[in-house]
Amino acid sequence: MYNTLSTQLKDGILEITINRPDKLNALNQEVMKELALAIDEVYKNHDVKSALITGAGPKAFIAGADISEFLTLSPEQGAELAKIGHTIFQRIEESHKPIVAAVNGFALGGGCELAMACHFRVASENAKFGQPEVNLGIIPGYGGTQRLVQLIGKGKALELMMTADLVGAEEARQLGLVNHVTTQEALLDRTRELLKKIQAKAPLAIGRVIKCVNAYFKLEEEGGFETEIAEFAACFATQDLQEGAEAFIQKRQPQFKGE
Repeated sequence: MYNTLSTQLKDGILEITINRPDKLNALNQEVMKELALAIDEVYKNHDVKSALITGAGPKAFIAGADISEFLTLSPEQGAELAKIGHTIFQRIEESHKPIVAAVNGFALGGGCELAMACHFRVASENAKFGQPEVNLGIIPGYGGTQRLVQLIGKGKALELMMTADLVGAEEARQLGLVNHVTTQEALLDRTRELLKKIQAKAPLAIGRVIKCVNAYFKLEEEGGFETEIAEFAACFATQDLQEGAEAFIQKRQPQFKGE
C-alpha cells in the first residue's frame, strides 16, 4: 500500500514506520502524502485505538527533510509546503486517539517537528533532537517554532533554534521534550506498554483530555503558526537558503551573506 511507510495493526495499536533507512527516513513529499493517508486510517478505522510513529533502522527516527527538494521552490511553493506539513501535523496533534512517537536515533528538523506533534514521546538512549534549520538559511516550517516553545519554554527553545545545537535523550527528558528514555531494544515495547495502559481507559474521556489540553494553547498559537508559514516561505526568496541547501548537499560549510 505504501512506498515510504510500513504499517501494522496489533492489539489496537497502528504502528506507522517511516521506512527510508538509506535516507535516514528523511521527509520528502511522498512521505508526507503517505503519512497523511496513515493518519486518516487512525481517524477512520474503528479497530485502531491508538498509534505509534517510529523510524526504520537503528540510526534515525527522521533526520530531517529532503533538502534537495528545497532548491527549486519559490516562496509561494515554500508556503504551500509548510501548509501541507502544518495540516498533517495538526491532525496528529488533534487526533482523539493517542498518537505517540517512539524516537530512535536522530529526530532533526521535520523529524523533531513530527515527534513534537505527537501527544508525547518515548526516546531511545541514542536519540538526538534538534531544529538545525538555520544551518541551511531557513527556519522550522512544520510547527517547530511553536511546539518547541510550548514543550521546553521560550529561552531554551530560542537557544536551540538559533545555535542549531542538538540535545541527547536524557537532556531532552530533563527539558520536558520526551517523557521516557529507554534502551533501543526496549523502545517499541515500552511505547506499546504505555499505549495499552491508555487503551484500557475510557476512550471518549481520553479524546476529551486531548482536546482540552490542546485548547490551552489555542489563543496564543493561532497567530504563531500563521507567522511561521509566512516566514518559512520568505526564506525561499533568499540567497542564504540557496547557499545553505547547496552547502548541505555538497557537504561543505555554508558562506552566508545575509541576502
